[in-house]
Amino acid sequence: MFAGLADKGVIRETVTLHVGLGTFLPVTAEDTSRHRMHAESVQLKAPAAARLNQVHAAGRHILAVGTTSLRTLESAAGADGVIHPISGDTDIFITPGYAFRAADLLLTNFHLPRSTLFMLVAAFMGLDVMKAAYAEAVARNYRFYSYGDACLLLRAT
Repeated sequence: MFAGLADKGVIRETVTLHVGLGTFLPVTAEDTSRHRMHAESVQLKAPAAARLNQVHAAGRHILAVGTTSLRTLESAAGADGVIHPISGDTDIFITPGYAFRAADLLLTNFHLPRSTLFMLVAAFMGLDVMKAAYAEAVARNYRFYSYGDACLLLRAT
């Protein structure tokens, strides 16, 4: 539980994705469908998947803390939005046009341009929204990359 939020119904679940170098490689292909992610090990245990499904069934929101958590949740979610236990590899590459099934909010830092992670947040929020947010971040001297400033994103619907 998050300290001070348990009485508000906030719960914390653990997911695992062992990030590989492919996550951080810049996308050099002009057509993003030609870019291939390296497979990464992911795990979401059955009790956590069940509790996350209960959250959605109750009409509440799932907040992914970090793109790694988001990629794990999306790898575990079926087309119907049901989150299933998963243990194995994923090479999920989320780009604009992707239909999100699991997470409703994302807490993440500002990622480098042409990265797979920027493409993920652009898919989550819409490319125009993220371009505007990044222009503001540059104008205000925000820090980018893994130890940079963070933003809370509510998924575009």
